[in-house]
Amino acid sequence: MSSEYIETKAIRTQIERSQFLEHSSPLYLTSSYIFDDAEDMRASFADEKKRNIYSRYSNPNTSEFVEKVCLMEGAERGYAFASGMSAVFSTFAALLNAGDHILSCRSIFGSTQTLFNNILPKWNISTSYFKIEESDLIENVIQTNTKVIYAESPTNPAVDILDLQRIGDLAKKHNLLFIIDNCFATPYLQQPIKFGADLVIHSATKLMDGQGRVLGGVTVGTEDLIQKIYLFSRNTGPALSPFNAWVLSKSLETLPVRVDRHCDSALKIATFLETHENVNFVKYPFLKSHPQYELAKQQMKLGGSIIAFEIKGGIEAGRQFLNSIKLLSLSANLGDTRSIVTHPASTTHAKIPESIRLETGITAGLIRISVGLEHPEDIIKDLKQALET
Repeated sequence: MSSEYIETKAIRTQIERSQFLEHSSPLYLTSSYIFDDAEDMRASFADEKKRNIYSRYSNPNTSEFVEKVCLMEGAERGYAFASGMSAVFSTFAALLNAGDHILSCRSIFGSTQTLFNNILPKWNISTSYFKIEESDLIENVIQTNTKVIYAESPTNPAVDILDLQRIGDLAKKHNLLFIIDNCFATPYLQQPIKFGADLVIHSATKLMDGQGRVLGGVTVGTEDLIQKIYLFSRNTGPALSPFNAWVLSKSLETLPVRVDRHCDSALKIATFLETHENVNFVKYPFLKSHPQYELAKQQMKLGGSIIAFEIKGGIEAGRQFLNSIKLLSLSANLGDTRSIVTHPASTTHAKIPESIRLETGITAGLIRISVGLEHPEDIIKDLKQALET
């Protein structure tokens, strides 16, 4: 199948049909596969043949899902994981050694920050952070043992934008790996490999699934790097289940049309929030008031489904806002058909010191909305009554 369009790639990329000539790919719920004879088995385990051996290594459903993501991201190869965080951990564990150093944007997912601060140091792998506003100074804080520059764009939860091309050029200049978490944008809105990223990570649990059903993760990138990640993962076991892979592969077929609707609604809602008297500021990449609006327009097709805004009144106002919500869900997930609202300072990031929260843009009154597929006027109505309460 040959097409330049992501929509077609997501729909028409399929594994080989069986003898039953099914139109939709079937589920391959098997843990293992059989061999023709001793020589076939020997050659398969010697990696002389590319074939399924055991579903911890590969499975037709996971292979189809990974191939779709690779085509959409412009990557050579990938590997699918049981969750987004297993993709993050396995990627770093496979590629780094004791004594190596990570240079990361300060504004990253909380569990990734826990990995960098509390888990990787057990193996003498250290991490330094740069703030969004300090991204022009990254070169000054590269160490002799730095191996990776890592970032999210847009960031979680403050929805800031990083200059991917500039960081990609810098990583290439210093022979560093450039790894991007592209979860918020999805490959439909942004392809970091075009800007110099070596590896792209997704929590497929979010917009790739899009309906809050299954967990999954995937890392895609260059052949040589993914081979190292594959060898690490086939021996440590973070593989994606065939059922979840089947769900995610089918979900990718509707990703573009879903994300179009998410983005259209999000822009309307962000525009409304900017006019409300109880809102101090709104952060949405395709609002002209966003600090990196022009950069977002260069890197992204649309603004995404996530909005951050600050309500007046601090933490207590944030709690009251959550208690006043009637339609939207209070949940730690995002990228669902159902709109979700969180107040990071009192919930997901409450254990992080306030000084660190502020460095990542998490103010006391910051609210994050994952805009779903309900009618935008219903979402606005619920936000309006909660803000006025």
